[in-house]
Amino acid sequence: QVQLMESGGGLVPPGGSLRLSCTASGSIFSFSAVYWYRQAPGKQRELVADDTAGGSTNYADSVKGRFTISVDDPKHTVYLQMNSLKPEDTAVYYCKVDVTTGPGDGYREIEVWGRGTLVTVSS
Repeated sequence: QVQLMESGGGLVPPGGSLRLSCTASGSIFSFSAVYWYRQAPGKQRELVADDTAGGSTNYADSVKGRFTISVDDPKHTVYLQMNSLKPEDTAVYYCKVDVTTGPGDGYREIEVWGRGTLVTVSS
């Protein structure tokens, strides 16, 4: 069983910064790809950033130049550094990881979602 735990959300004024963390636990061999999504009130969940196999990163147009996704493989942790935050960035942020499980779990390829962390950008 692999679980994800997000942290780092909170209330920040416009122009401020936050760093979200997403740490995986359980039987993990490697990450194949990592993603951050967000869902604002009354809106559909949207992809914010991803880091796929080969180290290719992609960002939604609305966050390019402000957000950075990164991975610390030994710590099984994914980060989202968010700078120059705007009120429209207010949302629940979710991480998703494509995981290859460990040998004891048969090297299965699974998709795991975190429960989300709330980011509120307001003065």
